[in-house]
Amino acid sequence: MIALPAIPGAVVGPDGLPLHVGSPIAEQRRLRAGAPVLLPRDVLRLTGPDALPWLDSITSQAIAGLAPGASAESLVLSPEGRVEHAMRLHRDAEGALWILVDAGTGDALEAWLTRMRFFKQVEIERPEVVVVGSAAEPAGPVAWVDGWPEVAPGGVRYGEPTGEPWRWSEAVLAPEEATAIDPASLVGTLAVDALRIAAGRPSLAEVDERTIPHELDWLTTAVHLSKGCYRGQETVAKVHNLGAPPRRIVLLHVDGSEGAQLAAGDEVLHEGALVGRITSAAIHDELGPIALAVVKRGAPAEADLVVRTAEGVDVAAAQQVLVPPSAGHAHRPPRLPRLGAVRRPSAPTA
Repeated sequence: MIALPAIPGAVVGPDGLPLHVGSPIAEQRRLRAGAPVLLPRDVLRLTGPDALPWLDSITSQAIAGLAPGASAESLVLSPEGRVEHAMRLHRDAEGALWILVDAGTGDALEAWLTRMRFFKQVEIERPEVVVVGSAAEPAGPVAWVDGWPEVAPGGVRYGEPTGEPWRWSEAVLAPEEATAIDPASLVGTLAVDALRIAAGRPSLAEVDERTIPHELDWLTTAVHLSKGCYRGQETVAKVHNLGAPPRRIVLLHVDGSEGAQLAAGDEVLHEGALVGRITSAAIHDELGPIALAVVKRGAPAEADLVVRTAEGVDVAAAQQVLVPPSAGHAHRPPRLPRLGAVRRPSAPTA
């Protein structure tokens, strides 16, 4: 375990990293101004001549030509097209590929990559490093730079960006570099969550066992629609071209007058019926209580919704559509009328 800087007064999460150091609201402003934050990440490093084309062939993004110094995002999908892993990718100046994933998912990803390697010339390492996030310039030469909300080459966006700015990078630091960070300069991860939610930026927090990338508008940055085949590609193509995602992500602006505490898993209701659940929630310094939720595609896009908390408190919520109900259907052929529905011309009368 790497010794991290002691942060006086910090409230820490289960991973030992600070949720917040002072006021979470004030920390959002400091984060925008460039304050660093220690992130819960697992890190893998791939080397070898086959690393890029091999990972390209088994994941959703086209990365075979990723240049040194460039970043990308890619997903590992199940054969049915469901999201299993979300990878932040950076190729360093020496050509090694760094993979940053949410803490706790690195072992499973490493095991899967090892099984898929076969006879490819790829080495998989788990270096001892610390990941530091920032809304300013990256803090080191190895740093993933997020492309959201811009559409990556080969991607497509279903909805409009929320209008909230999102600029983000995650730098990989050696232990001695991390311990040199001034603890007084750090902010907590709650500030990151608030800004991410306001930007409509999907993460693994929005994923359950049924999630396909279309539902979260993740085709924007993490999927290349015209690359070669990979696991789950058939579902990606079918849903985008001929079908529609069964669910859609929304940004909820929640009534704060009740003082209710929102949390992931809270029910989202429309006219008393369950239509979805909250995946991430926060108190934003300008917008107040906000949340990301995944709801049924058929939930009316113009309707106000209700969030039911774990305590049974119902709170009004206005939805900001991120993925519209019309998503998909990119190349659906026109439907031919049923023969019985065709009106035949009447015979001329004398």
